[in-house]
Amino acid sequence: MNRPILATIVTQNLKDNLIQVKNLSNQRFVWAVVKANAYGHSLRAAFIGFAEADGLALLDLQQVLELREMGWHKRILLLEGIFSEEELKQVHQTESNIVVHHFLQLEWIEQYVSSLSLSEAEQFKSKVEIWLKLNSGMNRLGFKSGEYGLAYNHLLHSGYKVHHLTHFANADDEKIAPTVADQWEIFEHTTQWMEGYRSAANSSAILNYPDVHADWVRPGILLYGASPTGKYHDIAHLKFKPGMTLSSEIISIQEIGSGDSVGYGSQFVAKRNTRVGIVACGYADGYPRHAKEGTPVWVQFSNDEIANLGGVRVPLIGRVSMDMITIDLSSVPQANIGTKVELWGNNVPIDDVAMYSDTVGYELMCAVTQRVPLKVI
Repeated sequence: MNRPILATIVTQNLKDNLIQVKNLSNQRFVWAVVKANAYGHSLRAAFIGFAEADGLALLDLQQVLELREMGWHKRILLLEGIFSEEELKQVHQTESNIVVHHFLQLEWIEQYVSSLSLSEAEQFKSKVEIWLKLNSGMNRLGFKSGEYGLAYNHLLHSGYKVHHLTHFANADDEKIAPTVADQWEIFEHTTQWMEGYRSAANSSAILNYPDVHADWVRPGILLYGASPTGKYHDIAHLKFKPGMTLSSEIISIQEIGSGDSVGYGSQFVAKRNTRVGIVACGYADGYPRHAKEGTPVWVQFSNDEIANLGGVRVPLIGRVSMDMITIDLSSVPQANIGTKVELWGNNVPIDDVAMYSDTVGYELMCAVTQRVPLKVI
């Protein structure tokens, strides 16, 4: 029998989350962001779950090829554009949309197109659409306002289809500058007379700033059922559903007395008689090593799936080790070896685990390791 840990991806939940995003954005076009292997959910799950998206956005050309091979015929956007001129051949073959955020990328495009025949060059310009990125204040990628017009006019006059894109730095906290309003004003002022679509809204902006939804929205974390603020209660009323459930089983039980300790460093010392459950899950599986005592773990009341008697949250105790965690089973006397537990999912939002670990749900999703079997349903 295999080790009992499992990551289950529910594609129906991904579909439902996409519907929610479309409703929140008043049916704008949607780039479903599937970078980082669809936030750890797998491209296969994203292909199924986001079938009704208008396009998929990611970073790697190899994953573009995989999606095309799966049968994705709609738009694909390379969010960081190309990393060398050599990649443009595959961009051309896969008819990808690309972000352009610096002048060297423009040079590569011009050099590649100049190597093509006239008919091939025209086909490239008609099939490969350019999303010019404006640095409106985040100061990572993009042209500053003064450069943006130069890049736009160059592309437009060369016969390319050009669209416009920016990214908000603080859509999850209106008190921090640059604010969404600050960046949107720059974006609007810079692009207002230019042809093409506009895209700016990430998950937080979709939730909180309907005036910046523009033509295309770019949801990421919302599609996977977690909060862009890192606080699940911020989205609980919207009924987003977890795309991933990380589950395992109790593999041992120890009865300890007052004064006894548990695990490496004897970090947890019992103040009373305590029933300790050992769960097959550790930091080598992607569970956060820095999860604090009290991090919730859901324990099922019965192993009888038909009975469906529910379960209860219990606290993590002791230090997370490579392959195991320990939990306090004192409130679940019926739990035993083989009892199922949920590390995050329907009963424990991933954001709750992240808060106890001083991180965000994004990181936990992406950190599930290859040794954890992944089941897509």
